[in-house]
Amino acid sequence: MARYFNFVVLMALKALVMLFYRREALGIDGGPIPGLPWDKVRLICFLNHTSLYEPLFAAVVPNRCIWQIARRSVIPVASKTLERPVLGRFFKALIPHPVSISREPDHTWDVVLNKISDDSMVLILPEGRMRRGNGLDRSGRPMTARGGVADILRSIDDGQLLMAYSGGLHHIQIPGQKFPRLFKTIRMHFELLDLAEYRAEMERQAGGGSFKNAVKADLDRRRDLHSPWTPETTRQPTAPEAA
Repeated sequence: MARYFNFVVLMALKALVMLFYRREALGIDGGPIPGLPWDKVRLICFLNHTSLYEPLFAAVVPNRCIWQIARRSVIPVASKTLERPVLGRFFKALIPHPVSISREPDHTWDVVLNKISDDSMVLILPEGRMRRGNGLDRSGRPMTARGGVADILRSIDDGQLLMAYSGGLHHIQIPGQKFPRLFKTIRMHFELLDLAEYRAEMERQAGGGSFKNAVKADLDRRRDLHSPWTPETTRQPTAPEAA
């Protein structure tokens, strides 16, 4: 029954968002997205994390994807977020199987890996923290992917890997702002890859070196190349003085 409840909540959110926001979902080539085999998607990497309002992106994806998320998703969420009195309750109602993590390489990450079954769809935000209004994270560091996604890539044998490149939500809500702006456009680009082929390519690029570092560098490159950047998006500073 829980999957049906989560599906209804997600669909209600999608309907609400569609009343107040325009939506743009394209492939990385700028063309329309072909029908995706959502039942075969095993891992979704959501890149360019900019706001806790990112559940608004539910309005961008088709209903088939929302059903798969409700039915079989495993989603790591920072314990700090889940412990918030109001927002934490909202995320728990919205996300089918949230797994609380500490953002440190400790036992909580082992819990995530142990939750992954042969049918799971893992949805992860590889950067692990939000891009602030200056284009950096909360501590003033550049936004880079973390290595946990590499562990997940090695935990799933086959299926499809979906890269979801966010256009960012700073034009709607910058972390620290209380209220979102309405009637803006939510943008996302999609890229579908074969998971086993991608893992093999990362192994090849790593050579005898670190598989995790190869994955992290590739995700950063893809995010910067394929995210639908606009004048409304706060990009990462490229010069030290910009920080």
